[in-house]
Amino acid sequence: MNLNTSGDIRYYQFPSLQHADLTQAVFTRHGGVSPVPFHSLNVSVSVGDSRANMIENRQRAFRALGRAPDSVADLWQIHSAEVVRVDAPMGEIQTPPKADILITHRPEVTLFLRFADCVPILLFDPRVQAIALVHAGWRGTLQKASAAAARALMEHYGSRPPDIRAGIGPSIGPCHYAVGDEVVTQTRAAFGADADPLLITNHQYHLDLWAANALALQQVGVEQIEVSGICTACHTEHFFSHRGEQGQTGRFGALIGLR
Repeated sequence: MNLNTSGDIRYYQFPSLQHADLTQAVFTRHGGVSPVPFHSLNVSVSVGDSRANMIENRQRAFRALGRAPDSVADLWQIHSAEVVRVDAPMGEIQTPPKADILITHRPEVTLFLRFADCVPILLFDPRVQAIALVHAGWRGTLQKASAAAARALMEHYGSRPPDIRAGIGPSIGPCHYAVGDEVVTQTRAAFGADADPLLITNHQYHLDLWAANALALQQVGVEQIEVSGICTACHTEHFFSHRGEQGQTGRFGALIGLR
C-alpha cells in the first residue's frame, strides 16, 4: 500500500485499486482531535470517546479525500456477513443498519466503516462501476464475508468475478493473532481441507485472517487481490489495535467511493 498525507491526515491506498473513477483510503490514527487513549483520529463512539470528536474526525478524513461528509453510509457493525445495499447517503443517522458489508453503485455515496484489528476489505468492479466495503473479524472471516460481498456485487450489479479487484487492508496479522480451540474448530468447519495453511502453529495456533479472506474471495472466482500485509498490533504508532493496546484504544476508518 502507498502512504499519503493531506495536512495532518495520513492514509494508505491500494495501488491495484487506483482508478480515475474511484476514491479509496484506509486511514491511520493521525490527524484528529481525540484525546488519549483514542488519540487522535478515532472514528467511533463505542469506545468511550465523544460523539463530537468522532464527527469532527470523520469530517476531517472525508475532506482529506475530497468527499462530502454528508455522503457517508455506515453500519452498526456486528461481526456478520450481512450485506446492506446503499442507494443514497445516510448522513448523520443515529442508528444505522446492523451489518458488516456495504455495497453501492452510486457516486454520491461514500462507504465508511471502522476497525482496530479486524480486516478492512475494499472491492471495486470498474466494468459495472460498483463497490463494496467489508468489516471482517474472525467471525466475519469464517462466515466468508469477503465472498458474500463479491456475490452481492454479482447479484445486484452484474459483476463478473474476473473483473472485481480486492484490497485486504491493515489488520492484526498472524504474528499476533493467537486463537483458541473454538476458532480453530470453526476455521476447519468453514474451510475444510484448506484450513491447515490458515492455522499457523507456534506453541499455539495463530489464524491468518489475510489468507483466509483471500481464499474466500478466490473460492468465488475473484483473483485480483492485493494484501497489505500490515499488522495493526505491530504498528500501534500508526493504527489502533484492540489486542495491541489491551482494549483501550480507538477505531480507524476506511472509505471507498465512486467519482
